[in-house]
Amino acid sequence: MTNASDRKTPAARAKRRRVLILGAAGRDFHVFNTVYRNDPSAEVVAFTAAQIPGIASRRYPAALAGPLYPDGIAIRAESELAALVASLRVDQVVFAYSDLAHVEVMHRASIALAAGADFVLAGPDATMLRSRLPVIAVCAVRTGIGKSQVSRFLSRILKEHGLRVAVVRHPMPYGDLAAQAVQHFRCAADLDRAGCTLEEREEYEPHLAIGSAVHAGVDYGRILEDVEAEADVVLWDGGNNDFSFYRPDLHIVLVDPMRTGHESLYHPGEAVLRMADIVVVAKSNSADPAEVERLVANARALAPGAVVLRGASRVSLDDPIAVRGRRVLVVEDGPTITHGGMAFGAGHVAARAAGAAELVDPRPFAKGRLVEVLAAHPHIREVLPAMGYSPEELADLRATIEAAAPDVVVAGTPCDLARALSTRIPIVRARYEYEEVESPGLRGQLEAFLARRGLGSAGGAR
Repeated sequence: MTNASDRKTPAARAKRRRVLILGAAGRDFHVFNTVYRNDPSAEVVAFTAAQIPGIASRRYPAALAGPLYPDGIAIRAESELAALVASLRVDQVVFAYSDLAHVEVMHRASIALAAGADFVLAGPDATMLRSRLPVIAVCAVRTGIGKSQVSRFLSRILKEHGLRVAVVRHPMPYGDLAAQAVQHFRCAADLDRAGCTLEEREEYEPHLAIGSAVHAGVDYGRILEDVEAEADVVLWDGGNNDFSFYRPDLHIVLVDPMRTGHESLYHPGEAVLRMADIVVVAKSNSADPAEVERLVANARALAPGAVVLRGASRVSLDDPIAVRGRRVLVVEDGPTITHGGMAFGAGHVAARAAGAAELVDPRPFAKGRLVEVLAAHPHIREVLPAMGYSPEELADLRATIEAAAPDVVVAGTPCDLARALSTRIPIVRARYEYEEVESPGLRGQLEAFLARRGLGSAGGAR
């Protein structure tokens, strides 16, 4: 019987290193593009997919993979990891996605090591692209803390200073990868033309609503070229708890007093926090003050060189009277309450504050894919995750809402759910914005940065 050490002879090691990249349709592609695409000493034999449904049936196309990969690269299910290491004679397994507990990362490492492969984490120096423009990055230690609220807050201030801002969003390429290599959205019609999923709309629509164009896609080197041709400042709006893809000149990291302790329990969130210039304790207006203080102490211990600020999230309903005394189904941002682990979000908070008579438990009414999602996340009881990675999932979401037959839906998802989802049930939007609770606060820190860089009205004449 041949074991892993037998097949890795010195002669074999002199050949191209056979690499398998574990991903979730985002950082994995970026790691490939920046580290492996043009490396003749390595051969990426496959990607694996997790977290996002329907990804494992695709291929990374030859048009993006480059001349070393004329047939593209297969994408397989992560559940096949051990078998793939053996069948593809993998030398190196590279972990390249985010918001996974440290122990879960090491379980995957153990599978790879037991199968005979090395286990690798590609770090910031290898994967962060440098821009000639100033880069402000908004990142977090978990998903669902409020990065986009903070990004919008910063974007408004930058525009006040006469600066052209390019918002670059963490990748969400759920369709045709070649067609989505470089995307630029200026209005809602652009989202329609691109066939954006509900999850993409959740991230892009709020920026478009305040007049900020959004750049996203698969190839962030090419995206950066476009951005540098039209902007004065790059604003990275991160996904999950991932690193920025661009090297930040000002690195802002959010931590969550609703999940105190998670800042040191998840990958790569802990590393992201340790790299911060500014730490924002988000949602401090809604949290137990003792938890806020404990989190401030934790943040200072992990990022002793960072400025630590407290911030607030202001939640409002478009029509609170329509919710008061009614039977309400709350639909929340999907990632926040699924792999983000939250039991509720802004929609739940807003519905309770407005005096909803009853919050509907969606579990008895779940249809299609949502049956699996709710079973896999038993902490979800009084809210429904806005799953819409495909037309089928969107149909399941609509069917679940209509089966529950609430008087009204409160939508805590950041996108316009009524526009994306045609249903007979009235939908009231919950909105949330970042607010300062300290002075000089985040605005003061940003304006000091602009002054140091001589940017906009904070730095004198442009």
